[in-house]
Amino acid sequence: MTDEYEERTVGGLRVRIDRTLCVGFGDCIDEAPEAFRLDDAGVAVFVTPDAVARERLISACDACPVDAITVWDEGGRQLAP
Repeated sequence: MTDEYEERTVGGLRVRIDRTLCVGFGDCIDEAPEAFRLDDAGVAVFVTPDAVARERLISACDACPVDAITVWDEGGRQLAP
């Protein structure tokens, strides 16, 4: 993890949290608390995103009101936001 991004590959999806954009609304956590939590700085981080079904994970990422979480499929097509 860098200071700016945290990225994981989950079931063929590339999911990236932009830590500079996240303001801690927690909408991703409301949608998939198994996948995300807020760290001590109030910024979203991964917990166990592979424990969440693919469509639910995409929906949780897309719920971010500031578009801090981006998802790409296996072919590099952006799915969220």
